[in-house]
Amino acid sequence: MTNLNAIDPAAVAQEAHLESADVVIAKSTIIFRRFMRNKTAVAGLAVFLGLTLFSFVGGFFTPWDKETLDPFNIGMPPSGDHFLGTSQAGIDLYAMTVEGTRISILIGLIVGLVSVLVAAVYGCTMAYFGGKVDKVMLFVLEALIMMPALLVVAVATSGGGDGLKKNLPSWLLLIIVLLVFSWMGTARLIRSMSMSLMQRDFVKAAQYMGVPPRRIVWRHLVPNIGSLLVLDITRGVTGAILAEVAFSFIGIGIKVPDVSLGVLIGGATSQVQTFPWMFWVPLTVMFLLTGSLAMMNDGLRDAFDPSSSSVGRAKKNSTEKKSK
Repeated sequence: MTNLNAIDPAAVAQEAHLESADVVIAKSTIIFRRFMRNKTAVAGLAVFLGLTLFSFVGGFFTPWDKETLDPFNIGMPPSGDHFLGTSQAGIDLYAMTVEGTRISILIGLIVGLVSVLVAAVYGCTMAYFGGKVDKVMLFVLEALIMMPALLVVAVATSGGGDGLKKNLPSWLLLIIVLLVFSWMGTARLIRSMSMSLMQRDFVKAAQYMGVPPRRIVWRHLVPNIGSLLVLDITRGVTGAILAEVAFSFIGIGIKVPDVSLGVLIGGATSQVQTFPWMFWVPLTVMFLLTGSLAMMNDGLRDAFDPSSSSVGRAKKNSTEKKSK
C-alpha cells in the first residue's frame, strides 16, 4: 500500500533548486550595482574619498603647519622642502591646502546633510498636518526665502557679528549661517511630493489604524522620497562648498587665521602672475572636489532611475546554460 504522506527526496531537492534560482534582489543592492557599474561615478567617488583622506592625514607628511613661517623660503616655488611652494609670508602652501581642504569638506558635508534632514522633517510635517499648520509653516518658509542671504552672511561674519565671533571660529559661524538658508528650497519640493503621498492607500491605512504621526512621517513618507534626499545631499554638499568659496573670495566668509579653499583663492587672485602656485593649487583642488561630486550625483541619479540600463543584465543560471 502506497503511503500518501511519503516525501520524495528527489522532488524536494528539485523544488529547492528551482526556488534558489528565483532570487529576489533587494532594491538597495540594485542601486549599489547600478552605481558601481557607472565608471564615471566610481571615479568621482574615488577622487572625493582621496581628497577627504588627504585633508585628514596629509598633514602627517610635512613638518610644516599653516602658522609656521620659513624666513629662508619666502614666496618660493615648489621645492624639496616645500612640496607646493610657500606664500609671500613664507607659509607652506601644502600645509595650508590640507587645512583648507579639510575645512571646505567639513562645511560641505555638515551643511549638505543637516540641511536635507531639516528640509525632510519640515516638508513632511507640512504635508502631513495640512490646514492651518501648513499655512503657518509655509508663511515662515516664504519669509525666510525672502531674506537676503548675502547681507546676513556679511553682517554675521564681519563687524555686526563681533559677539559671536569671539566665541565661534569663522568657519563654524559660516556653517550656521549657511544652514539657515540652505534647506528652504528642498523643503518646498518635499512638501509637494509628500502631499501626493498623503493620498496613497498605505498612508491612509496607517492613519486609520492610529499610527502616530511621527512614525508615519519616518516610516512611510521619508522612505518614499529617499532618492530625492540622496541626490539633494550631493547637490547640497557641492552648493555649500561653492558658497564657502564665493563668500570667502569676496571677503565676507571665513576670516584669517582660519584657512579654506576660498580664503586661499581670494588671497592669491591679485598675485597670479607673481605667485601662480598660490592660486592654481587651491583652485585645482576646488575643481576636483566639485567635479567629483557632480560625477557622483549623475551616477546616483542613474542608479535610482528604474529605466536605467546601467544595472546590466542578469547572469544566466547553471540550469539554463546546461540546457543550451
